[in-house]
Amino acid sequence: MNFGFTEILIIAFIVLLLFGGKKIPQLARSLGSSLQSFKKGIEDAEEKEDRN
Repeated sequence: MNFGFTEILIIAFIVLLLFGGKKIPQLARSLGSSLQSFKKGIEDAEEKEDRN
């Protein structure tokens, strides 16, 4: 499924309408920190597995 520029622009516009301009940076920060802690958890689990 390939998205063209127009489809991405429409989706971005809908997200902007739903969440507003002030909420989007907060959502992006929250998503970034969630991904960071998820990656750290995976790395910690791999380190524990390697030790055993």
